[in-house]
Amino acid sequence: MGRSSVGTKAAYSYRSDAAVPDFADDRPLIVFDGECVFCSGWVKFALKHDRKRRYRFVAAQTPLGQALYRHYGLDARDYETNILIEEGRAFFKSDGSIRMVAGLGFPYSLVKLFRLMPRRAADALYEFIARNRLKIAGRQSCMVPTPEQRSRFIA
Repeated sequence: MGRSSVGTKAAYSYRSDAAVPDFADDRPLIVFDGECVFCSGWVKFALKHDRKRRYRFVAAQTPLGQALYRHYGLDARDYETNILIEEGRAFFKSDGSIRMVAGLGFPYSLVKLFRLMPRRAADALYEFIARNRLKIAGRQSCMVPTPEQRSRFIA
């Protein structure tokens, strides 16, 4: 069982939710706030360091992103958590972030050491950054992937 109980549902539960459009779920999917410079910066970092091209990405503002937020009981207008969907399971807050970074391979996999931190403290730190991310980094219109990166995004 994951470290976070936010939006917990059975694996692949979104497949039976008529409100969630079909999407390729054969690789991990990161749902991120496409209007947040901080979040888009994370996506750029992941694209650069994801040598195995594991991750696909979708902005939370897209129909799929909004449907997934609603499916997991999150506010589809307040994107205070990225969602990592991996093998049909959704991960949120600190658990999702640790998994995302660790999935980039060594040396980033060392981030797993943060799992030794109590979840309540890790999620509190995550929530503080999430609440203040627009103050920290600002807002932008949307991250525009290069032609080479487009195949890794779901519209």
